[in-house]
Amino acid sequence: MSSATPPTATGALAKREARLAWALLAPTVISVSLVVILPLLAIIWISFKPFTLSDLRPPAPIVRESLRGSGDDLRIEYRLRNSSQEIAIDGVSFSDVLPDGVTVGEVTAPCVLDGQQLLCDFGTLEGGQRERIRIPITVDGDPDAFEDLVENSEPDVTGSGPNVLTNLDFSLENFARVFDGSEFWGVLWVTLFYTVFGTIGALVMGLFAALLLNKSFRGQGIIRGLYLFPYVAPVIAVAFTWVTLFDPFSGSANALLVQMGVSSEPINFFGERPLALIMVTVFEIWRYFPLSFLFILARMQSINSSMYEAADMDGASPFQKFWLLSIPQLLGILSVLFLLRFIWTFNKFDDIFLLTGGNAGTRTLTVNVYEQAFAISNIGAGAAVAVVILICLIAFSFVFFRFISREEGL
Repeated sequence: MSSATPPTATGALAKREARLAWALLAPTVISVSLVVILPLLAIIWISFKPFTLSDLRPPAPIVRESLRGSGDDLRIEYRLRNSSQEIAIDGVSFSDVLPDGVTVGEVTAPCVLDGQQLLCDFGTLEGGQRERIRIPITVDGDPDAFEDLVENSEPDVTGSGPNVLTNLDFSLENFARVFDGSEFWGVLWVTLFYTVFGTIGALVMGLFAALLLNKSFRGQGIIRGLYLFPYVAPVIAVAFTWVTLFDPFSGSANALLVQMGVSSEPINFFGERPLALIMVTVFEIWRYFPLSFLFILARMQSINSSMYEAADMDGASPFQKFWLLSIPQLLGILSVLFLLRFIWTFNKFDDIFLLTGGNAGTRTLTVNVYEQAFAISNIGAGAAVAVVILICLIAFSFVFFRFISREEGL
């Protein structure tokens, strides 16, 4: 008996159905592109630009007009400058209409006067260049009243410079700065330590929590709710609770350790190497094991109990039932959880930033992104570190899917 094969028709009806399917998928594809793909491409684009916060606005000519002097030395003064210190602006000029009642003295290049219309053409304005134009005048009337007319009028300015964000000039300067830095490999090691041990610890703790609560007993619902508290509580609340609890001067943990004789003096848990890194990793495990616990418990409760009954009849020990029956059934969900938790932990920023600010040897790649982009205002270098994070996660995902079989739930 031959197996069924899907239809392969390419007639008018099939083409119409294909067009309808693409039309229905179009909103989803566009939404994903706008939310995910376009920002990702923008970050990759910026990573190849020597781009700082000051470059968010393209270079432009700026003109300030004021009335200076008094009596016979009265003059209108225009101060022109390039907003950029490095990038030149082409086609720079400005024009202004002088108020009635003004008699203009001699006007010198690059300005010309046509009636009451003043036009000044500067051509190219180099980076950081400043110009000052003085137009001598005499006023019919009160100069104080005339001052408001002069300073409230805005000259029309023209001129444009290349935008470092949109031009086609690319550079590897950001990546060179990232990899040449002596701290990069140390930051990468800290990130891997935090991610690997945080992920494995959360899975192991979630597995044991699921084993404990995979039984029916009075108060089971309350215990499950308490287990979820670290995950559902606001991160800023639990982070500052941990910082206060382990504070070397007023923390309860230090007071207890000193009174019990475990330590002769207070310990700076979040301020000493390598203890600070261990503490933020423990915090990661404590905060995110409930997610693993929920998924593992749900998978455990879907396992057919007849296997365990048969194992009991064969005299299997609890460890043998766990290792030979439970673990093979849980490999699929454990694999998925490891993949998700690894990616999320590798990208984790807020926990470490709230606990230590990246100090005491806890500076990860995500904290490095923040420091490069905002602490020293180097957006390009921050984007380059973000691209490095993306490459690391793509490499991890490739290896993961290459060596993890689909039979394990992937």
